[in-house]
Amino acid sequence: MTREPSPVVRERLPFLIGVTLLTVAVAFLNIAWLTVLVAAVAVQTFWFFRDPHRIIPTDDGLIVSPADGKIVEVSEAKEERFLKDRAIKVSIFLNLFDVHVNRIPCSGKIRGMRYQPGKFLAANKDLASTENEQNAILLETPSGAKLVFVQVAGLVARRIVCWVKEGDAVERGARFGMIRFGSRTDLFLPLGTDVRVRLGQKVKGGSSIIGAFK
Repeated sequence: MTREPSPVVRERLPFLIGVTLLTVAVAFLNIAWLTVLVAAVAVQTFWFFRDPHRIIPTDDGLIVSPADGKIVEVSEAKEERFLKDRAIKVSIFLNLFDVHVNRIPCSGKIRGMRYQPGKFLAANKDLASTENEQNAILLETPSGAKLVFVQVAGLVARRIVCWVKEGDAVERGARFGMIRFGSRTDLFLPLGTDVRVRLGQKVKGGSSIIGAFK
């Protein structure tokens, strides 16, 4: 199995080069505590930008997690941007130590995108879904089902990155963006979807099954 090329490479290079050069420069100062501190920051930066390979489920109708993290909400809510109707909302909170590469929940075509500037409240709070800076994406499956997934900035996260655009055909589990550093991802699914996660459950982007279309 070959590893698919990852656009996250170009996002992380400036950070990784920067912290590496800073660590080397500080080491020449011969100040032990400062060197250790900067080296720890460098290690965390490398860890944050990791992009592990994932095994993507292939069964028809499955919806995979768009992000790594913890399920903090499973409820019925109205999706106001695109669906204009009630939907099943599944929210995932990503802490600073989670993988922050976002992945496509299911195969289909991108039918709409909407960016919303906003606040930077703690991403594990419910208000983050409506008040925070975010990027919403509408996807239509080959069968005509529509779902929305939303990249939400957090208390520390100040940069939402998205690599897809309206009209793109996308595959389940493919990388579509990332959020730096610590964030939330919301998923709005059609009513009647067979949801297979629970509150507090840890999930992995691209490989954990969130649910299935009925």
